[in-house]
Amino acid sequence: MKLNLNNLLTIALCAAEEASKAILEVYHSNDFQAETKGDNSPLTLADKRAHEIIVQHLNDTGIPVLSEEGKNIPYEERKDWEYLWMVDPLDGTKEFLKRNGEFTVNIALIHKQKSIAGVVSVPVSGDVFYAAEGKAFLKRNGQTNPLPKRSPVLLSQNGLRIVASRSHMSPETEAFIGSLKEPSLVSSGSSLKFMLLAEGKADVYPRFAPTMEWDTAAAHAIVNAVGISVMQKDLSQELVYNKVDLLNPHFNCY
Repeated sequence: MKLNLNNLLTIALCAAEEASKAILEVYHSNDFQAETKGDNSPLTLADKRAHEIIVQHLNDTGIPVLSEEGKNIPYEERKDWEYLWMVDPLDGTKEFLKRNGEFTVNIALIHKQKSIAGVVSVPVSGDVFYAAEGKAFLKRNGQTNPLPKRSPVLLSQNGLRIVASRSHMSPETEAFIGSLKEPSLVSSGSSLKFMLLAEGKADVYPRFAPTMEWDTAAAHAIVNAVGISVMQKDLSQELVYNKVDLLNPHFNCY
């Protein structure tokens, strides 16, 4: 089955931007309606509203949707999907509750376990990053411009800019950073960490702590489009999607 990626990307962009507006309505109110998920992470009214809006848009494509808010789909059902949407309606819930603006809406199109198109929308800034067919773009302040290809990075270089999470810094990550020559640290929440690399504002994102597939899938397509890989730690293979276990292995992105 061959799909029109540009048409699908347009639908995903519309879904992400509408979801971002709904999230902002909750963000600017004083009623977050925080609940608790099974893993004790916060769930907000914004998550739910964004999920409903996105699924409503994506259902029109006839492609199945795997979302963080609707993730209990057995692998036996998922394994035969040639294409699927992978969605995180609000990535960075902790950042949302801290009110620091560093949260995103993530929508990816997966084909045979590879992320082939992605949208990362940033509700507070209005920025929208997106990619398909090896081309990435940034919509900012009403202007849309292509994101240029990045030059390859060597870990032996001096002064690399390393992305480290505000909320998750494992001892393994600290050891990796300590092995580099005069690195500097750049912090951000959610999939914005990947977008720092995509924009050329950082060089390496080591993630040696848990993430789920929907945390990385949309950003993965965007960084790939600018020439950056998301490699499984200690393996010469990129992250893959729609696995039996939706937990990602540790990875390094540069």
